[in-house]
Amino acid sequence: MKIDVLTLFPEMFEGVFSSSILGKARDKGIVSLGTVNFRDYSTNKHNTVDDYPYGGGGGMVLKPEPIFGAVEDLPPHLTEEGEPVKPRVILLCPQGETFTQKKAEELSGEEHLVFICGHYEGYDERIRQHLVTDELSVGDYVLTGGEIPAMVIIDSVVRLLPGVLGNEMSAVTDSFSTGLLEYPHYTRPAKFRDWEVPEMLLSGHHANVKKWRLKESLIRTLERRPDLLEGRVLSKEEKLWVAEWKKQQQEKEINS
Repeated sequence: MKIDVLTLFPEMFEGVFSSSILGKARDKGIVSLGTVNFRDYSTNKHNTVDDYPYGGGGGMVLKPEPIFGAVEDLPPHLTEEGEPVKPRVILLCPQGETFTQKKAEELSGEEHLVFICGHYEGYDERIRQHLVTDELSVGDYVLTGGEIPAMVIIDSVVRLLPGVLGNEMSAVTDSFSTGLLEYPHYTRPAKFRDWEVPEMLLSGHHANVKKWRLKESLIRTLERRPDLLEGRVLSKEEKLWVAEWKKQQQEKEINS
């Protein structure tokens, strides 16, 4: 996979791209990570990339020329047959689709991703209309620019690529990958102070452990993110677990 980031602050990505999972993925040749300062594509002598909005109003708007110029000047990513790959051009903005694990899985199947990190009041609308393929947001809050959201999305996507994680099952069982939050984890020692690891995890019975983990994932999701269960078709056993949990909650309320 080839990933290019258009940003006014390429130095922000130096540590992120060279550390941890992203750094290892790049060292292995699984992903190519690069940044472009789109100020280099300014078309005026002052090297400005923004201007006042037509119609008045506060803030500044990113001009289309530097963004279009930077994207169109990117070296193409070629297939094994030498054909250029059409990139997914992703605009980071609060108006975009909320980024999810499902979207990360979708993007992990692409060969070339381009991220546009904006600043100021917003983008010239022609960038949205004629250049980008996706608009993504990482949540309903305001950040200074698109750099941190780009880092979040890139990390989430790259870790799904084959060969990136040491244990390929790690990404499969992560929270949200199954539609549920992840089950609790424990490691040595089996007893720490007065807190013991659940006996089921020490039993060595893989089928029962798998069942325990599914139940714990379901209950944890009920407690913390019940919205994730909307539309989910529960098995007969899962329905019993939910009913049992709800009964316990009612008893707690009565006793409190």
